[in-house]
Amino acid sequence: MKLWVKSVQEAKKIQMYLRKRLKIVPLFFFPNYICGVDAAFTKYFVFACASIFQFPDLIPVEDRLIRMKIEFPYVPNFLSFREGKAIIEAIKSLKIKPDVILFDGQGIAHPLSFGIASHIGVLLDIPSIGCAKSKLIGKYKEPDKKRGSFSYLYYHGKIIGAVLRTQDKVKPVFVSPGHLIDLPSSIEIVLKSTIYRIPEPLRRAHHMATVSRNEYLKSLSKIPV
Repeated sequence: MKLWVKSVQEAKKIQMYLRKRLKIVPLFFFPNYICGVDAAFTKYFVFACASIFQFPDLIPVEDRLIRMKIEFPYVPNFLSFREGKAIIEAIKSLKIKPDVILFDGQGIAHPLSFGIASHIGVLLDIPSIGCAKSKLIGKYKEPDKKRGSFSYLYYHGKIIGAVLRTQDKVKPVFVSPGHLIDLPSSIEIVLKSTIYRIPEPLRRAHHMATVSRNEYLKSLSKIPV
């Protein structure tokens, strides 16, 4: 089966097919390296970054950037097909294989229980966590204001994630397991990798991808006409 397609109908079939391989299980080891991934865009290109850190010391080790032509339109719930291919290439180009990957997006807190963290986690067979800045689906009660407080995110009566306060009195993040990890382990890793509101590997990946995109746009403005 083709993994990267150009229509929503084909993309949904692939999600349903890959979802059969999804495993939500406790993390059975302590990770030494965690990776954050994020992407920035122009009209025609996606700029993906994978940033790997020592864990739990949160020492940055390596960054990898990939620029790739966009092959799939922006469609809510199908972001994996817009940026996933570039993200996978960035992860594969790392010299050190990450033990856990953090995504600025959803894991199972997704209408098909298969957000980008689940999708890429399954394809790479690496434990993965969704850590989004906003809710996609579900209902929850606002957690307490103290760091580490959380409430469960429910969808159709089922727990699909947690609304986690990563620092005192800041907006919570929406954590959901992606693949080969469960919710308690996901919460623990997100908390241990956070100094501000967003986990450090995700903050760095977002910054690096944005800088790469902006430098590309700046270079275009210097091309003589």
